Amino acid sequence: MRSEAPVAAFTFERRAMGSPLRLTVVGGSPVDAALTWTLVSDEFEAAEQALSRFRESSDLTTVNRAAGTGDPRRVDRRLAAALAAADRAGRVTDGRFDARVLGDLERLGYPGAELPADVSTVHRANAAREDRPSARWLSIDPRTDTLAIATPVDLGGIGKGLALRWAWRRAVRAGIVDRLGGGLLEAGGDLVAGGTAPQPGPWIVGIEDPTGGVGPLATVAVEAGAVATSSTLVHRWTGDDGRPVHHLIDPRTGEPGGTGLLSVTVAGPDPAWAEVWSKSLFLCGRPGIASLARTRGLAAWWVDDEGRLEMTPAARARTGWVAAEA
Repeated sequence: MRSEAPVAAFTFERRAMGSPLRLTVVGGSPVDAALTWTLVSDEFEAAEQALSRFRESSDLTTVNRAAGTGDPRRVDRRLAAALAAADRAGRVTDGRFDARVLGDLERLGYPGAELPADVSTVHRANAAREDRPSARWLSIDPRTDTLAIATPVDLGGIGKGLALRWAWRRAVRAGIVDRLGGGLLEAGGDLVAGGTAPQPGPWIVGIEDPTGGVGPLATVAVEAGAVATSSTLVHRWTGDDGRPVHHLIDPRTGEPGGTGLLSVTVAGPDPAWAEVWSKSLFLCGRPGIASLARTRGLAAWWVDDEGRLEMTPAARARTGWVAAEA
């Protein structure tokens, strides 16, 4: 039974994977909360070392530099799991999600660690684009803990979602829900939560206004599970040709996608899959998002380029308050 009075909470913060990382622990002692934060922070550091395309020394950079050579590399288990998850996500979303957009990101002006010229060329990013959904690009040998990729990849959002999954599992094993009371772990626009919230009832999460307005557009009730947002609010810039671009690349065109949309939020049981679906729905653009989200039964909220908030029936059931309805 939930308490009817506010419960003491401890909050810890740092930056990780290019985003603010914050852990709120409800209940327990300051020592227990700090130990849980150490576990979470350590897991994010290990995930960043394995998955970051911006670190010269990361496992992903090592593999990207060998892309297309067929030369297998021994990597951290996290990278093998992340690449396998990205490959599966591409199949499940019918190619809407595709990690093989690193060449496009670099061409548009969002580079990471330096890659050899023959790996980062545009023709490699664009070659056989129409065959991508069925093309085999990942080879993993579990006997030797090695893998090779055919095309350099960006794990971006799914990497952050997986880091949240792994860090939250460590926190749960340490008792954040059943012994300390509850917690919420946030990394940028993505989060996972469970157990007791500081206030009576579920955790209350706000959907940010991507137009820059003050205050959330709506609030979402989270008993346990994850919320992820794909948005153009942070990672956008002016390309070399003077046009505005952003980091959410449509793998079918190699260009920024999401026509008519500013942000998409998805709630679900797992942060990595919430992230995959938020990006996949975003790339449908305003004309196609409602149909796919409802067909998949997703709890999804989206803001169009006129600042209007829309949602699926599954999302409406989890929505506590909407600014336009206040």
